Amino acid sequence: MSRSTAINQSPVKPTSNAGHKGIYIMSPSSAIAEAKVLTRGVQRLEKMGFKVALDRSVLACSQRFAGTDTQRLAAFTRAIKQKLPIVMASRGGYGLTRLLPHLDWNALGNSGKRFVGQSDFTAFNLAFLAKTGLVSYAGPTACYDFGAAKTEILTTEIFGEVMRGELEILSFESPKADSVDCRGVLWGGNLAMITALIGTPFMPKIKGGILFVEDVGEHPYRIERMLNQLAQAGILGKQKALMLGGFTEYKLAAHDRGYDLNAAIDFIKQTVKIPIIPGLPYGHTPMKVTLPIGAKVGVATEDGIAHLVLDEHPDEI
Repeated sequence: MSRSTAINQSPVKPTSNAGHKGIYIMSPSSAIAEAKVLTRGVQRLEKMGFKVALDRSVLACSQRFAGTDTQRLAAFTRAIKQKLPIVMASRGGYGLTRLLPHLDWNALGNSGKRFVGQSDFTAFNLAFLAKTGLVSYAGPTACYDFGAAKTEILTTEIFGEVMRGELEILSFESPKADSVDCRGVLWGGNLAMITALIGTPFMPKIKGGILFVEDVGEHPYRIERMLNQLAQAGILGKQKALMLGGFTEYKLAAHDRGYDLNAAIDFIKQTVKIPIIPGLPYGHTPMKVTLPIGAKVGVATEDGIAHLVLDEHPDEI
C-alpha cells in the first residue's frame, strides 16, 4: 500500500465529539515485557500532538497478565471516567475474554470514548459492538506499533487521520480480489478471537456485513479450520464480502506437500460463495490501517485495486 492510496476527502465523523487530541493507555490483556517500549510509544504519540496519560496499573503484572482480573477491570472503569477521548490498549496477548462477562457495557457505551487496539482486543471490539451497537477501532497499540524500534509512517499517519475524522477511502492492491461493489457493517479482527466468541453473547449477529480477518503464528490449516468453523456456524455465508489481512509467522512442513495459505483460501472460496478480497494492510505487521468496527462502509474492487469507503455511519444491525 503506497501513501497515495490513502485518500483524504470527506471526513468520517468520530464516535465522540470530545476531540481527538488525548490518549489514555491501559493494559487489558498481557503484561508489558519492557517499560522502555511503552515510554518510547508515549514519546512518539506526544510528538504526533496527542496528550497521553497512563493508567496507574498499565505496568502491572500477575502471571502472564497485566494485573489481576480485578485490576484490569478497574482500569476500564478509570478509562471511561477520565477526560481524554481515546482509550488505547498498550498491547494484545491474552486476557480480555476473562473480563467480558464483568464489564459494564452500558457505562462503556455511554462514555463516548473511542477504544483502539488489536489482536486480543478483538474480543472487546466485537463484544462492544454486540452489547452497544457502537463503533470501536481495530488499530495500532502503544507498545507493538508506537513503541517499536522503528515505526511505520503509514500506520501512524492513518491512525491520526482516522482519529481526526479525515480519512474517507483506503485503497490497497488486491490483484486476486473477486469482483465486488457492496455496502455493509465492517467487523472482524483477529481470526482466533472471532471464532472464540462463537456461541457466546459477545459475538455480534451481523448479516450482510463486511468481515475482515488476520492472524499470527497460525498454520494455514488452522486458518482454514477457523474460517470453516465460521462457515459451518452459518456466519461466513451471511456476509457480503471477506477481506483478508496479514497471516504471518507460521511455518509450512514437509508433509504439507504443497498445501499452503493459497490452498486454504481456495477451499474456503469453493465452500462459501462470497467475494474474497486479499491484501488488506492490517494484522500483526508493522503496516496496519485503523478500521472502524461497527461502521457502515462500502467496498469495491477494480483493476487489481480494492477500495474501502469509510463514508457510511453505524446503523442498526
